[in-house]
Amino acid sequence: MDWKQAWSTTTTTTNTALDALAPMYAPFAARWDREAERRTQLRTPENLKALMAAQREHNSARSTAAMARNQRSAARKASNNPLSATRRAARTADKAARQHHSQARAVLKAARKNYPATLAARAVQTHAAHTVPSGLASWLMTEATHALTVWPASVSAGLIGLNVAGLWLGRRQPSVRLDDGMTAEERRLASRLDPSFWVTNADARGLSGTVPTPAKLTPAGLVSHVRLDGRWTPKTFRAKADEIRALLGARTDLRMEITSGSHGDRATITLRTRSAADGIDLTGWTPGAPWGVDTVTGEPVMVPLGRRMLVAGTSGSGKSWSTRALLAEGSEAADHRLVVIDPKRVEAMNWQHRARTAITPDEVLEVTDDLVAEMHERLALIPRGQDVIAISAERPRITVFVDEGAEVISMSAATRAKPTKDDAGDPDWGRIMENLRTLARMARAAEIILIWATQKPTMDRNGGIDPQISAQITYRAALALSTSGESRVVFGEDATEKGWHAHELPMPGVAMLRSGPKAKPHPISTRAFSPADVIALPDRPIWQRTTSAPTGSTLRLVKESADPTGATVPATASESNRDRVLRAVQDGARTLRDITDRTGINKGTVSREIKTLTGTGALVKSDDGMLLPGQEAA
Repeated sequence: MDWKQAWSTTTTTTNTALDALAPMYAPFAARWDREAERRTQLRTPENLKALMAAQREHNSARSTAAMARNQRSAARKASNNPLSATRRAARTADKAARQHHSQARAVLKAARKNYPATLAARAVQTHAAHTVPSGLASWLMTEATHALTVWPASVSAGLIGLNVAGLWLGRRQPSVRLDDGMTAEERRLASRLDPSFWVTNADARGLSGTVPTPAKLTPAGLVSHVRLDGRWTPKTFRAKADEIRALLGARTDLRMEITSGSHGDRATITLRTRSAADGIDLTGWTPGAPWGVDTVTGEPVMVPLGRRMLVAGTSGSGKSWSTRALLAEGSEAADHRLVVIDPKRVEAMNWQHRARTAITPDEVLEVTDDLVAEMHERLALIPRGQDVIAISAERPRITVFVDEGAEVISMSAATRAKPTKDDAGDPDWGRIMENLRTLARMARAAEIILIWATQKPTMDRNGGIDPQISAQITYRAALALSTSGESRVVFGEDATEKGWHAHELPMPGVAMLRSGPKAKPHPISTRAFSPADVIALPDRPIWQRTTSAPTGSTLRLVKESADPTGATVPATASESNRDRVLRAVQDGARTLRDITDRTGINKGTVSREIKTLTGTGALVKSDDGMLLPGQEAA
């Protein structure tokens, strides 16, 4: 073994030994730091002024007392009569001066307590009190025939070194893993959760009457159960979270959960020092892959398709990355289709090869009109005795993803241009939210499923989710939120009491999922799916809706249009609504109703396309109001 290997081995052994000793000195260092902080906080300018005034008063009282004492001695010498007026006056003055001196000394003592010396200065004074005498003893004990007797001085130096070493070790934050499976941080926290340490120091933090059990190491961190006496409830104990963190000396960014225990006089402290999802690859996506992994139990978390869902998360929390796996699953199979409504456009662009996307108000209104019409036709086809339509390639489950909900609400509330004699005006944008509310309330049986995503899930006028839609949601997921109020909006009014603290989640990619009364508020590491991963997915059929006379409604991958003879002519997948309206007029349709019947497009969309085509000159209106192609009018 060369010297480098020997040095590395020695260093490793030394660090391991120091890491093992650190928890033993942590209480000493913590007490030192608390006392140093207390003294520093007391050393204010006001307390310094009070101390200086008390010192002046004490010096004056001491001088007056000494003078009165001398005058009394002089009076005794001047007269042997103890009842003489001079001696009585001197005695009275001496008594008053001594009382004043005593009072001034008490005030000075209190002032010194209110403006104490720094702990470092006090330590130097204390060590000097034994260092100087021990050095002098060493000199006096040395004989001429012997070298300097050093043991008194060495004992003093050893005490100083022990104090410094104890502080250094107690403040040491090792990160190596020890033999018992705990990291050094976990061992230090476990030592402070030990009943002997806790009971000794709990009173200083206002936690007397609470006794924890020794901490147990789980895949998600340390867990300790706390017994509460008659003055405590789990709720009042939870309110002392800051004091508990200070008593444990836990990092500010360490997630700490305080929940109710198995009995009314019990509480549970969980310190998330590790995650059960560590080492599990959650990048990319394959069909059937779990949405995430429970960081407490390590179990995969599945989100089944066909569940109305709310996904909330502040900007940067990973909301888009975490929902893409759900959308990929919802557009993969032959009996599944995806619709993406995204006024911000960014997410919708990623899914154009696998989903019907709607970005503009016109597109959003059109797709929601189509979905509501499809819903009603499907509901009419559900056989007696069944409560859900059977999905198939002809009638697939349609997952409707709304991102971002607040923008859709704002879009629906936009002011519309009123129709005039020559202008059809804007459609009723408010119908967008009416359609979405209808889908939330009624479309589950028709296998049209709404997933609503938002950054701000507040339920006020400018919030990111409509109250009627929120009431129908069965699966509620949240990544990091801004406030506890937002956590209550997402998870319910009992969110704080039950531990659904999404506002305390780290970012990005960590979520909570409340899917029923038995769900646990465990953090979940969610699958990360990038925009490049989405674009690389294979193409899938795009859902469109069409109407056929015999059965009322059928589902096609593309819509059909009719020619003047009544035969249906398949429209190409790339043909837009504007092209279809123009072709219908070219084929002989002359009124709004004719065009609607021929194309199967809703009336509002046809009206908007006519307005655009007449503006460009592709269509013109005759004197009797009939529509003509531009070239025929010429």
